[in-house]
Order: sequence, then structure tokens, then C-alpha cells
Amino acid sequence: MTDWNYLIYEKPHADIARIWLNRPDARNAQDTRLLYELNEAFDVAIADSEVKVIILAAKGPHFSAGHDLTESPDAALDTHRNYKAVGSWLSSTDSSGVETHYEREKEIYEHFCLRWRDLSKPTIASVHGKSIAGGLMLIWPMDFIIASEDATFQDNTAYMGIPGIEYFAHAWELGIRKAKEFLLCGEPITAAEAMQAGMLNRVVPREQLEQATLDFAQSIANKPALALKLGKAAINATYAAQGFDNVQQAAFNAHHLAHAHYRLSQDGSFLDKQFLERFSKKSS
Repeated sequence: MTDWNYLIYEKPHADIARIWLNRPDARNAQDTRLLYELNEAFDVAIADSEVKVIILAAKGPHFSAGHDLTESPDAALDTHRNYKAVGSWLSSTDSSGVETHYEREKEIYEHFCLRWRDLSKPTIASVHGKSIAGGLMLIWPMDFIIASEDATFQDNTAYMGIPGIEYFAHAWELGIRKAKEFLLCGEPITAAEAMQAGMLNRVVPREQLEQATLDFAQSIANKPALALKLGKAAINATYAAQGFDNVQQAAFNAHHLAHAHYRLSQDGSFLDKQFLERFSKKSS
């Protein structure tokens, strides 16, 4: 098995793979390495002919605090170049330009999320505690979401001057009006609210989350693998029919327009520093 720094990979049953985010001290914040490791772990599960269902869970008090904002853009690019890119987005070598950062985010955020959404095996996010901004980008591409009663979800990017996370599934997950509230107010919603909006499949007590997720996975894994693969693909075709790709591309470009704006106006920062400081004080 591959030795990963930030993940634990296990098979609680022969037909179920479980990937744990294992960076609890950083609240499972996602730096570039964690995302590449996660993509590799999904590859391992897909290649295992025994595995029919994949669970993504997290160690520590929270599922994920989102992107690791302590990782500098240049350090992120260096890590990115040390991995074999699964796509062909990274073509520029000018790390001072917007193009290279656009290509990196297209690779590890948009491309990875779309790839994970369309994996050939059913996936389940098992979520507890907080899931903030980039944390949603690990949850929303999964086919099912089971959350504990203490789970909360938040896209706080508007506080940073950014119009939403890079994987823009808000309206699909929450419906139009709730999606606008979620994004433009930027406040967390509870598991109960997310369930009411249709974003979650189950809400369970925290102490039951692990077993409830395994039971749910087993209820899927007792079907033939081909039926699961074809059924998932048939339903996922709805994204294309509803214009998801067009919405995603427009939102991703808007995200990077905001990045470019702040990089030009604030000494190279990719975020609105003033509003980020206000949000940090508000959250402390």
C-alpha cells in the first residue's frame, strides 16, 4: 500500500475501502500534497477489484477547514510540479503570472473534483464537525453524504472577496435561493438545514456516524459492481443535461478574476486582506 503523509487507507470490509483525512492538527486543511495523495488513494480503491464502495472520512474534531491558507502560492506550485499532473493544465513556467496559478487550480481543484464526482464506483462522504469552503469540495463530489448532528457547512469565500469555491455546485446541492443565501451571507448551516435543502442523505448522532456510514455502504455493496457503475453514470448524466459544465466554467473564471484583482491591488495577495482580517476576528 502507498505510504501517504496525510491519509489513512483501509478496508473495513473486503468490498468497502475507507480513506481517512489524517491531518487533525491542521483540522484537515488541504495543501497541495494532501490533494494529490487523496487523488492517488481514490486510484487505489478504483483499481481494487474487490472494492465496490469508497468512504471518505476524517480524523480529528472537524472534517476539513478547507484550503491550507498557510501554503504560499509559490510553494504550492513547487509541490504541484513534483507530482505527475493527471491532466495537461500546467503548461506555463512563469510562476509570477496569473496563468500558472489558474492552471494549478484548474488541475487540483476543478479537475480533481470533476474526476472524483465521476469515479466508476459509488462514494460516500462521512462528515462531522466543520466543513468550510474547500472542505465542501471534498464532500460535494461524493455520491452520498452522511453527516453527524454536530456537522456544519460553510462557504466563507465572500469574506475573502472571492465569489465562491472552485467547484461551484451550490445550486445543485442546495437549490437556487438557499444557494444564494449560503454563498452571499457566508454563514454556516447546520446538518438539519442541509438535510432539509436536500444536500444530505442521512443525519445521525456523532457516536453513530462511523457505523451508520458502514451500514449504508454495505447496503450499496450488496449489488453487482456493473449495476452500480452504470446506475451512477446514468444519474450523473443529469449534470450535463442541466448545464453544470457551463456554470462551472463561468464560476471558475470569476473566481480567478477575483484572484487577479487582489493580486494586482494588494501586493501579490490572492485574497482581500482587509475583509479576511475582519472575518478572522469575527470567527475567533
